[in-house]
Amino acid sequence: MANDKIILIETNIDDCSGEVLGFTLDKLISAGAKDAWYSPIFMKKNRPAYALSVMCKPDVRDDLIKIIFKHTSAVGVRVSEVDRVIMDREPTTVETKYGTVKANKFSFEDIEKISLEYASAKELSEAKDISINDIYKNY
Repeated sequence: MANDKIILIETNIDDCSGEVLGFTLDKLISAGAKDAWYSPIFMKKNRPAYALSVMCKPDVRDDLIKIIFKHTSAVGVRVSEVDRVIMDREPTTVETKYGTVKANKFSFEDIEKISLEYASAKELSEAKDISINDIYKNY
């Protein structure tokens, strides 16, 4: 288990399309965001809007804020430092009835989880011409 500090950048946007926000998410992830997402919300006077949230390490904070200002209609952001607890991660492979898939084994105290790597499952799905759901269900 690891503990660290992470930066959370947030802003509410009421005049930006979903396509623009999707484009912005791609830019944020490419620039080093650990995660980025937007959620539908309602602002004052019941205006529909989106809450944009970005998690990052401190060293890319300013770069990501610049991307938000450049690619959205946001004129301000909220920035906070939050504690994060991360499960230990160990790369592994999983044998399925269709073949081997790359995965990650996560652990925290007495809890263990295995998560298939999407790209590896997708590759096997395409190679065997089967549903990716079949791979996820049969490991």
